[in-house]
Amino acid sequence: MEFEAKVYPQIGGFGRYNRVVTVFSWFPNFAVSLNLFCDVFFTLVPESYHCKPDPSLLPSSLLLSNFSRQAYLNLTIPWVNGSGLSHCELYRYPTNLTNFTEKVHREVVPCTRGWQYSKPAGLQSNFVTEWNLVCGNYWKVPLQHICFMMGWILGYILLGTVCDWLGRRRALLLSVSLSGLLGVAVCLSNSPAAFQLLRLCHGTVLAGVFLSSYIARLELCDPPHRLMVSMVSGFFAVFAELLLPGLAVLCGDWPVLQAVTTLPLLLLLSYWCWVSVFPESPRWLLATSQIPQAKRCLQLFSIRNGTCMRDEIYPAETLLTEIDVAFPEDPQPQYHHALELRHTRVIWRNCLILAFTLFIGTGIQYCFTRNLHIYSPQFYFGYFLRTLTGTLACVFLCVFVDRVGRRGILLLAAIVTGLSSLLLLALTQYLHGGLVLVLSVLGLLSSQALAMLSVFFASEIMPTVVRGGALGLVMAAGSVGMAASSVMELQNNGGYFLHHVVFASFAVLSVLCIMLLPESKRKALPDSLKDGENLRRPPLFLSRGERDSLPLLRTRQPASEYNPDNYSRLVSATRKMLAKESVPYKIVIPSQPPLLPNNNTAQAGRDESS
Repeated sequence: MEFEAKVYPQIGGFGRYNRVVTVFSWFPNFAVSLNLFCDVFFTLVPESYHCKPDPSLLPSSLLLSNFSRQAYLNLTIPWVNGSGLSHCELYRYPTNLTNFTEKVHREVVPCTRGWQYSKPAGLQSNFVTEWNLVCGNYWKVPLQHICFMMGWILGYILLGTVCDWLGRRRALLLSVSLSGLLGVAVCLSNSPAAFQLLRLCHGTVLAGVFLSSYIARLELCDPPHRLMVSMVSGFFAVFAELLLPGLAVLCGDWPVLQAVTTLPLLLLLSYWCWVSVFPESPRWLLATSQIPQAKRCLQLFSIRNGTCMRDEIYPAETLLTEIDVAFPEDPQPQYHHALELRHTRVIWRNCLILAFTLFIGTGIQYCFTRNLHIYSPQFYFGYFLRTLTGTLACVFLCVFVDRVGRRGILLLAAIVTGLSSLLLLALTQYLHGGLVLVLSVLGLLSSQALAMLSVFFASEIMPTVVRGGALGLVMAAGSVGMAASSVMELQNNGGYFLHHVVFASFAVLSVLCIMLLPESKRKALPDSLKDGENLRRPPLFLSRGERDSLPLLRTRQPASEYNPDNYSRLVSATRKMLAKESVPYKIVIPSQPPLLPNNNTAQAGRDESS
C-alpha cells in the first residue's frame, strides 16, 4: 500500500501524537551526542607538561643549593627551542660532581618518576593524565579513538540489520539498555586496555541508539516535515556539544563526567514502560507484512491523533478495511537484510555514492581543523568554532534544502569543500593568515553540511525494508572518515600532506558522482526494493514544454469496473448494518383475523366451500 497517499492521511497525518513522538525521538540524539563528544575531553593532551625532577639523578651539591623553582627546573630538564621544557627527558649529572657550572657534562635520559601536567581543558584528570599516556605511550591515545570509531562502525552495520529484523523500537530499547550498562562499566576502568575495550563496545551500542531513533523519526513524518524534524535533532547535538565544557568543569575527573553523560541513557530506559512515547513504526510493519501488529499500531495513531469518524464503529475502520482488501489473508512477515542490495542496481549505486560523500565530509574536516589549531593553539577556540560552524550548517540546510533540492545543495557543498581544500593545499604559504582562517572555516562549514545532508539523503532514498542496514553501511563509511584523523596522529602527522591531497581529490570526484543521484524532495519514502529501484535521477536538461509528445493514435483505456475504494466502503457499510441491534422496520403479524375479509380471503373461502 502507498503509505503517504492512503494510510498516512487516515491516521491524522503529522498530527498531535506524531509531534509528541517526534519530540521524544530527539532525546536519544542528545544522549548519544554527549557520549560521543566527551571523547574529546577524555583524550585531550594538556598544553604543557614535563618530567618530574628525580633527585637521584642530581649531585648532592645541587640538592643542598638554594634555587628557585624555575631555576631548579631549568637545571634538571632540558630546554627545547620553540616549545619550552622538554616533555620526555631529564638531565643526569655525574654523581661525584662537586664544582657545579652550566658547562658541565650532563647526560639526557628519559623520564623516571612520571610527569607533571598543567590542568587539561575542563577536567582535572583524564585518560591521558590518569595513565601517563605521553611520550613513548602517546600512541595509545589515537588508538583509543580508533577503537571507539571501530565500535561505531560495527554498531552501524550490525544493529542496522537488527533494526530491519526486530523493528525500530526493539532495536532502540536493546541499544539503550546495553549502552547504559557499558557506560557504567567504563567508569570503573582500571587500565588503558580495559578503557579501550569498553569504549569500543560502548560505541557499538551508541550507534544502535542513534540509528534506530533517526529512522523511526523519519518514518513518522510526512514529506514537508521530514527535513525540519531531522535538522532539529542536529540542534540537539549542538546543544550537547555546547553543554559539555561546563559539565567537564563541574565534574573535574573523567569517571564523574562519564557517569553524568551515561545518566541520560539510563533515563531513556523509561521508554520500556511508556510504549506510547516511542511506538513501533507502522510503515515498517506494513512493509514487512506484519498485518495484525500494523492494525493495532495504526489504531493507536488514529485514536491519539483524534481522527476517529463518528460514523465508524471502531477507530480507523475504513483504513483497516482497505488493508483487508490489500491483504486478503494475513501473510507471513518478510524480513530483508543489507546483503540483498547486491542484487539491486540503483539502490546499491545510490548507497555507494552517499557513503563516499559522507566519508569525504567527515574525513576532510581534519584538514580544516588542523589549520585552526595552527592559527590559535587554544583548545576552546577550535572547539567552539567547530560548534558554531555545525550550527550554521544546520541552519543553512533548513533554509535551502527544501527550496533547491537535496541533490543541488549536496552538489554545492561538495564543490565548496573541494575548492576550499584545493586552495589551502596549493596557496597556504602565499596567503595571509586571516584568509587561511576564512577558507578553513568555509571548508569546515561546507564539509559538515555535506556530511549531515548525506545522512539525511540516504535515509530518504533507501527502502523501508532495508533502511536500517543500508543507512548503517553509509554511516559506517562516515565513521571510517572520522577515524582517518586518528590514523594521522598515530603516525605523528607524517602523512598529513598525502591525506589532504587524497581527500581534496575525492571531493572533486564526488561532484561527478552526485549527478547520478535521484531527487527526493517532497516525495514519498520508498518501502520495497522495487520502489527503491524506481528512484531514477532526473534529466540533466529539462525538455521544452511546447514540444508535442503525444502519440499519433491516442487510445482511451477502458475504465475498470472494480474500484477498491468503493468496495471498501461497501464492506464498511455492510458491517454497520449487521452490527445494529434492531432493524428500522419490523413487520407485525396480527393475532386475530380481520373483521372484513379482503378479496383474496373471500375467494379462498369460496374455493374451500365448493
